[in-house]
Amino acid sequence: MRDSRIGFGLLGAGLIAPFHAKALQSSALTELVAVADLDAQRLERMTAAFGCKGYPSLEAMLEDPRIDAVSVITPNHLHHDAVVASAAAGRHVLIEKPPAMSLAEVDSMAAACRKAGVKACVSVQCRTRKAVQAIRAAIQCGRFGRIYHADTYMKWFRSTEYYRSDAWRISRRSGAGVTINQAFHYVDLLQYLVGPASTVHARMNNLAHPEINLEDTLLAFVEYRCGAQGVVQASTALWPGTDVRIEINGENGTAIMAGERMETWKFRDERPEDAEIRQYGSASVATGATGAADLGFQDHQVVIEDLARAIMDDREPMITIESVRPTLEWSLAMYLSAKLGAPVALPVQDEEAVW
Repeated sequence: MRDSRIGFGLLGAGLIAPFHAKALQSSALTELVAVADLDAQRLERMTAAFGCKGYPSLEAMLEDPRIDAVSVITPNHLHHDAVVASAAAGRHVLIEKPPAMSLAEVDSMAAACRKAGVKACVSVQCRTRKAVQAIRAAIQCGRFGRIYHADTYMKWFRSTEYYRSDAWRISRRSGAGVTINQAFHYVDLLQYLVGPASTVHARMNNLAHPEINLEDTLLAFVEYRCGAQGVVQASTALWPGTDVRIEINGENGTAIMAGERMETWKFRDERPEDAEIRQYGSASVATGATGAADLGFQDHQVVIEDLARAIMDDREPMITIESVRPTLEWSLAMYLSAKLGAPVALPVQDEEAVW
């Protein structure tokens, strides 16, 4: 007799796969059934480490009746076809960020999942952090008043060896640059908290990885539809790497998250819950600043369990494809702005011009 857990198959056995696997195996709601990868050696390492089945392709894995959902954790440019195929086979999908490399692909994926009647979510797991949720609740209830500034500062380090560890990590069209790969999480937090951008003016360059034809550093000025302004600063060139910062400044308050912890939480109107909120998070929790493997799997687990519950309860997951689309558009607009050397207004009119 089959148990009631949601069975997952991982498509991809690369760097992020063990984090998804650990999250799945740590949950009472899910089961890691299998991993699929074209690379036989990587596949063998994963199946040996986690005691699951291995398949040489997505098509083979989709034949397994125990799999209810597929986690698409392939290189970024391969997400679209895998999601469409999984949906057509009646499997729910979890998609690593960015969901795809174009808005047209995102719309196609969302349409395929709706047509097939399957649930789909995107793993922008930083949204689930307690500090982020506290900031969002304060914004939604008007506690900040008018938002003046919303910024992110991601000063990380990645070695040249990291970029050379997989062929796609040195391919701009595959989504390997800092803007759409690492910084996507934190641009997403700004979009999630404050709303979409109206105009961006970006500059990109390569500070520390001359052997690689990618931007490792981004600076952008942002104007939001709500009237706020902000800065996006992101780099993988800044050794040894420090915790990302999200800073929200309003007429009546300021909140700053560093890593996953609430560093500053001050409002004109002090409330009883503020003392507890100031304690959210921990400086000891690694959040990826110093290396791609320097993070925990707990945030991933929250997203995965929410998808499992969405499947069980027949509801929408908390992070839908549609909710992440504006983040991709913002990222594409920054690439276009850097290419043109001029501000770009959203919505992006010609996304093919980005590349």
